Amino acid sequence: MRVNVISDVHGNTADLATAGAGADALICLGDLVLFLDYADHSRGIFPELFGVENAHRIVELRTARRFEEARDFGRGLWAGIGVDPETAIEGAVRRQYADMFAALPNPTYATYGNVDIPALWPEYAQAGTTVLDGERVELGGRVFGFVGGGLSTPMRTPYEISDEEYAAKVEALGEVDVLCSHIPPDVPDLTYDTVSRRFERGSRALLDAIRRTRPRYALFGHVHQPLARRMRVGDTECVNVGHFASTGRPWALEW
Repeated sequence: MRVNVISDVHGNTADLATAGAGADALICLGDLVLFLDYADHSRGIFPELFGVENAHRIVELRTARRFEEARDFGRGLWAGIGVDPETAIEGAVRRQYADMFAALPNPTYATYGNVDIPALWPEYAQAGTTVLDGERVELGGRVFGFVGGGLSTPMRTPYEISDEEYAAKVEALGEVDVLCSHIPPDVPDLTYDTVSRRFERGSRALLDAIRRTRPRYALFGHVHQPLARRMRVGDTECVNVGHFASTGRPWALEW
C-alpha cells in the first residue's frame, strides 16, 4: 500500500494532476488557495487585485510583524478600488478551487488549511474526494485521523479556530496510526520558519495526543521552510510535507 501526501498546494494546479501517480490514494492536508506568494510577489489573489508593488509592501509589513499597519494598508487599497473585499476574494477563490478540485485524483482524502474556505468545498469536491475534519478513515489496514484548519493568529486567515475547538477535534480522533493535520504539533523545531524568521502556531493538543496515543506518524504542513522537516517525538515520526507549492513533489508513505 502506498499513499502520497501533500500540503500547502497554494495554486500549484499543474503538479496537482500528477500528485497521486504511483499511489493507491492521495492525502491533501490543505491550503489549496494562493492569496499571496511570499517568494514570488507576482503570484496570487492579492497582486492580481492590487499589483506587485503593493504586494511587496504588504509582505514587508507582515514579515516585520507590523500586522496593524498591514491591515490599515490593506483597507486603504480596498477603499481605493471600490470593490467589496468578501465578494472579490470569494470569486477568486472559487476560480482556484474549480481548477484544483478538478485536478485531484480518485481517491483523495483531504482536510482544510488555514487559508481555505471550508464552506465552499462541498461545491467543488468531486465524487472521488473525501473531506475529513476531526474524523478518521481506514486505508490499507491503518487508521488515519484528520484535523483541519489553524489556530488564531494576528494574520486572521479564513479558517482559524480557538485552541479549545481545535483540541476537541483532536480528542474526537482517539488512537490512530497516522495523525494528519494542517498545522504542526507545538514543537519549536517544527514551527520555526527559517525564511520568515518567526514561529508559526503549532498545536499543543496535537503534541499531547502524540505523546499520549503514540501514532506511527504525524504528518502536517503549514510551515513552508521549517528548521526541521522531520524529527521523532517519542515513538512518532513527525514529518512536514508542506513543500508542494514550491517542489510539486508529494511525500510517499508505504507499508
